[in-house]
Amino acid sequence: MIEIKNITKYYGKGESRFKALDDVSMNIKDGEFLVILGASGSGKSTFLNVISGLETLDDGEVIYNEEHLEKMNEKELTKFRRDNVAFIFQQYYLLPHLNVEKNVKMGADLGDKDYLKYIEAVGLHDKRKKHPSELSGGEQQRVAIARALSKKPRVLFLDEPTGALDEKTGRSVLDYIIKLQEKEKFTMIMVTHNANIAETADRTIKMNSGKIVDIYDNLNKKSAYEIGW
Repeated sequence: MIEIKNITKYYGKGESRFKALDDVSMNIKDGEFLVILGASGSGKSTFLNVISGLETLDDGEVIYNEEHLEKMNEKELTKFRRDNVAFIFQQYYLLPHLNVEKNVKMGADLGDKDYLKYIEAVGLHDKRKKHPSELSGGEQQRVAIARALSKKPRVLFLDEPTGALDEKTGRSVLDYIIKLQEKEKFTMIMVTHNANIAETADRTIKMNSGKIVDIYDNLNKKSAYEIGW
């Protein structure tokens, strides 16, 4: 379980200082698929970055099964992220000098050595020797997804993972991630602007002005191919 207690995060200094997260509290269950919705500037990406250990908080606590992120120094946070979490962003962050196989192997070195199955699962087995510059945007995102999943994380964080994909590719990618999450039982936390994706999750929170303004369980989950887009 991830326990989030009264977390606060500021950006800026002096008159430009503002509160990006305002005393936010909630618990996230192990194996849960949680979607975070909100307009730009609502605090949803900051929330994801803070609870994943990418950014430090100014007040409050983030606890992973008794491990306190707010008490860790940078070296300890780096080790925590390496050992426990993986990230998928709208930007791909692939290494341009490495081919598909070697990009994915970077994640597998920290997790599942059988990384070729992830490349095949995202439909890129025949392009595994190609470099990022030889791939479409959708293909590059699938490489990033295979790399993250091959790490076998306890928690997978996703920030607009389908935002740069066309509908066909986006549905296919989302379907694969959801099915793997259900099989492997890792916790999955996704930030998205697409409210339809919330229909595939176990639970959804809505954020506004750095606060959680609504939270609800999804009693009738849909597949990636049943939702609107």
